[in-house]
Amino acid sequence: MKKYEIAALGKQELVDRIKELEDRVADINFYKVIEQPQNPMVFRNSKRDIARMKTRLHQLASAEAVKG
Repeated sequence: MKKYEIAALGKQELVDRIKELEDRVADINFYKVIEQPQNPMVFRNSKRDIARMKTRLHQLASAEAVKG
């Protein structure tokens, strides 16, 4: 996902997407043991997307803490 796509998501959507991507990474990691994935970049990109979403979630939490 792009930064602007992540920025457009709400807090609950971010949490849902993070959970979904973490499950996907776990599946990819499991199948990686059995055979090589067709596209190895999927694993790296998914982990980066998770990190971006967690960063955005932290930014939202920080903004809420400052406001009230």
